Amino acid sequence: MSLTQPQRIVIAGAPGSGKSTLLRALADMGEVCYEECSRALIHEQLAIGGPLVPWADLTAFAQECSKRMCTQLTDSARHRRCFFDRGLPDLIGYLTHGGRSVPEEWREVSRAYATTVFFAPTWREIYVNDAERPQTFGEASELSVHIHRAYQGFGFRLVELIKGTVADRRRQVLDCLGRYGNAVKHG
Repeated sequence: MSLTQPQRIVIAGAPGSGKSTLLRALADMGEVCYEECSRALIHEQLAIGGPLVPWADLTAFAQECSKRMCTQLTDSARHRRCFFDRGLPDLIGYLTHGGRSVPEEWREVSRAYATTVFFAPTWREIYVNDAERPQTFGEASELSVHIHRAYQGFGFRLVELIKGTVADRRRQVLDCLGRYGNAVKHG
């Protein structure tokens, strides 16, 4: 990794699998972390009764999320290392799960992420529904398969997060980054 190329690390995976909690724990240690665009957009749209939610217009929702993710990627250039709560391939998983087409340019933009992606699998014991996450656990599990497949299809190396405490997951991520160092580069 050159000094000018930031290390952009994605925490990907199923809805309700502890990604955002892990990102908060990393941020608490001083790591630069970008929030999940899709959850923020759903929250905003629900507050105003807007149409950009995945269960109303998945394609328009994904397009708006992709714009926000690209803004995050642009902003991340000023940091040596940063973490993202989901990457563009997560959106691809949602679109393919919904039987929608995927913009080809997302493949090229996704190359900005580090090749190693930490993947949070479905985890029934911590899964909770809320206004922004109305899927059943079964639906979240189906989405997980599509998201996993999207990252694999783009050639990312997936490291499955353990089902453990937040501290254990944070340690797993940091240990892996320490071990692989330069191997966690861009595609």
